Amino acid sequence: MPSSPGQDFPVLRAQLHQLGLRSRDPARLAGFYGDTLGYRFEPLGAGFRGRALDRRLDIVPGPDKSLAYAAFRLDDHTDLAALRARLDAAGVACEEADPSIFPEGGVRLADPDGNVFIFGIGDTAGMDLAASSDNSRPARLQHVVFASTDAERLASFFVEVLGFRLSDRVLENGELRTAFVRCSHEHHSLAVFAASQCRLDHHCYEVGEWNLIRDWADHFAGLRVPLEWGPGRHGPGNNLFLFVHDPDGNWVELSAELEHVASDREAGEWPHEERTLNSWGTGLLRK
Repeated sequence: MPSSPGQDFPVLRAQLHQLGLRSRDPARLAGFYGDTLGYRFEPLGAGFRGRALDRRLDIVPGPDKSLAYAAFRLDDHTDLAALRARLDAAGVACEEADPSIFPEGGVRLADPDGNVFIFGIGDTAGMDLAASSDNSRPARLQHVVFASTDAERLASFFVEVLGFRLSDRVLENGELRTAFVRCSHEHHSLAVFAASQCRLDHHCYEVGEWNLIRDWADHFAGLRVPLEWGPGRHGPGNNLFLFVHDPDGNWVELSAELEHVASDREAGEWPHEERTLNSWGTGLLRK
């Protein structure tokens, strides 16, 4: 797969803005994210819309452990026009985005695996909320990761069609196992793992520095939420991490000190092994 998008269009510049998770019990899931991540929820049809400092989350009825959508905020109307041109050139069908997410306009589309993405401009109340309790400690919604039965095809869609840049890839016998792609200065805004089924893998919050990983671990301990993986350090991205499970079984990552990448950095290659996933110890190899 190419390391950068076609030269006829600018690279994508965006930030992960909001996620929508499906759940058979939206109230239970909202309770968990309110307690642990400090979201303040309000009704959204049969589900809930949550806001906290630098993070937003919708929880809607549906199958557990599935993503309703991932929304990325663009810088301005020029970037939105460039993305529309990209989609049109690639023949990708799209529709107008929900104005409650992006009031100044946006597009909604699906990737080859059926994952729904929304790209748009503007913001509604909530991204600049002042922390009002210990549960509102800083943690910016930073990246989302998917498992795919055809990781090569999916990663190529993000790079060639949407304009993400490839930061690193993980190979096994010459075959792609993982692709980390970015749409900002951070090492990855999205990643794809090769797996036996297409699904949401995890979503991640960037907390800033290592000491805050400690504080988040203590916070989870106080709520009797066990750590499922970590603390550890990823190879690609070089970030420190810990993972917990929400009540539906979704992986939730807290990350610190994710690598910042120069725009002209060449894509790297890593072997598919535990040390790549965690240089400190056990790595969870997707199947």
